[in-house]
Amino acid sequence: MTGAASSTQWGSSRSVFRTDLHLPGRREGKVRDVYALPPRADVSHGPPDPPRLLIIATDRISAFDVVMPTPIPAKGILLTRLARFWLSWIEKQGLCDTHLLDASLDQIPPSAFTGASITRDDLAGRTMITRQCRVIPIECVVRGYLDGSGLKDYRETGSICGVRLPPGLQRADRLPEPIFTPATKEEGGRHDQNITYDEACHRVGRDLMAVLRDRALAIYHAAAARALERGIIIADTKFEFGFPLDNTGEPSGEAILIDEALTPDSSRFWLSDRWQPGTAQQSFDKQFLRDYLQSLADAGAWNKTPPAPSLPAEIVEGTQARYVEACERLIDP
Repeated sequence: MTGAASSTQWGSSRSVFRTDLHLPGRREGKVRDVYALPPRADVSHGPPDPPRLLIIATDRISAFDVVMPTPIPAKGILLTRLARFWLSWIEKQGLCDTHLLDASLDQIPPSAFTGASITRDDLAGRTMITRQCRVIPIECVVRGYLDGSGLKDYRETGSICGVRLPPGLQRADRLPEPIFTPATKEEGGRHDQNITYDEACHRVGRDLMAVLRDRALAIYHAAAARALERGIIIADTKFEFGFPLDNTGEPSGEAILIDEALTPDSSRFWLSDRWQPGTAQQSFDKQFLRDYLQSLADAGAWNKTPPAPSLPAEIVEGTQARYVEACERLIDP
């Protein structure tokens, strides 16, 4: 399903809110629609193809775990451009293997569009072809600065996820060292919950958690340094990992990086030249939208449960502008 026209330069002129391709295994997340892809024709005489997924980033946006009814034009294109860039960059740096295989629309069979409300052109710049993986049910959050739920926990306990921090820290302070603060990965719109490292180990195993922690911290260190060269502070971010499925559909090999990585949906981005601890920062992520919605909640106009309110034009445009600037700063030469 497509929405109103957009003047953005980022690919299709139509905003994509939902997709209805004729492919199996459709799953709808807060932002992305996911389908199973059929085996490639060029391997029909060889061993079966390992399972692959088609991941489409729509223009949906969520806040407080609720999907807004108003799309942010081209948001899916911007997210996909950043995700493709970072996943490829992470592999080239030798930091971790990822699930990204391809981005070509040619991988989608023509029959997928028969009777669908969207066209192949509508999906330009929105797709990733990935390995199908068994998801490890832990959100791997890395924090380099103090804000968000981490700030709330720190003010209440002096710690974040059991990691003790120095007293007297202010909002947006840089932490002495980036810290790994896992969270549960909840389904069905439920809130992810911050947990301690020991709790995460109890859920998935200590050896595996050590690998995930070390990889998440290594990726954050490298990406944060690159972003800072371009005027962006990555205050915090989250990663997800999974085990790739083999051609029998069973998990195999080592855990790899999946989902998106280092986008405004999964990270907190600030302007480095305007960083001022002790107050809210100028951000290039969803915080602009969250602040608007919080003002509605404070006024009693919304209770942070579905249905969400329609977004006014200035909030849509302001959110899009922040995503565009983050993309251009982080990727463009």
